[in-house]
Amino acid sequence: MGNDLAVMMQASPRTRARLAGVVYLLFFATAIIGALVAPGISGPGANADAAATANNIMAHQSLFRLGWAFDLISTWFYVALMALLYQLFRPVNKTVALLAAFFGIVGCAVTAFGSLFQLGPLVVLGGSSYLSVFDAKQLQALAVMFLNLNVQVGYIALVFFGGFQLALGFLIFRSTFLPRVIGVLIALAGVGWLTFLSPPLANQLLTPLEVVGFVAEASLMLWLLVMGVNAQRWNAVAVAGAVGRG
Repeated sequence: MGNDLAVMMQASPRTRARLAGVVYLLFFATAIIGALVAPGISGPGANADAAATANNIMAHQSLFRLGWAFDLISTWFYVALMALLYQLFRPVNKTVALLAAFFGIVGCAVTAFGSLFQLGPLVVLGGSSYLSVFDAKQLQALAVMFLNLNVQVGYIALVFFGGFQLALGFLIFRSTFLPRVIGVLIALAGVGWLTFLSPPLANQLLTPLEVVGFVAEASLMLWLLVMGVNAQRWNAVAVAGAVGRG
């Protein structure tokens, strides 16, 4: 017990929290850049006109690949964030912190898998000779189908992220070293993402779900980045946890 406690006390919880905030900010930045670099060629809004979507992709292949790369990098940062948040909240409840990390990492894995479908249009529209058995309209329809599959996989990922945020919200609320209101916001965002168990319902509520999700995560990111955590309370929680395990 003594060695565990010494290790926890040596590391600055405020520095650890601010590092998590930096990684959170990098996740936000890369995700937003990915959306801005390649607008209108991924997601549900791109699928109304297969020919226009296909032509737009082929006319902006470099931007499409760059947007895909930023999306994937943002997923890497979110995986790193899972590890940092686990370390930060493990003293509160190790089991729940591990559960949160599990849901978050599974969500990231599903997202990374879905990125394969996002590259599908470049394959089917690439002009390879073996694709000559399909006419132009069929290839355009296949390209949009891959984009739709990527969207459906994204819905699955959001359900896992909902579980992650519910667990994280509980940890924040119980922690005493972060504002409880942030925990409530994160938990509400998690409940919102769970509505993607029924995509038609979630799509009807999409705008408020996105607003709540953004406000919740941005609030946590900014608090970690600017304020860190209450080091005295974090240390108290860590000591209590170490004593309990001893």
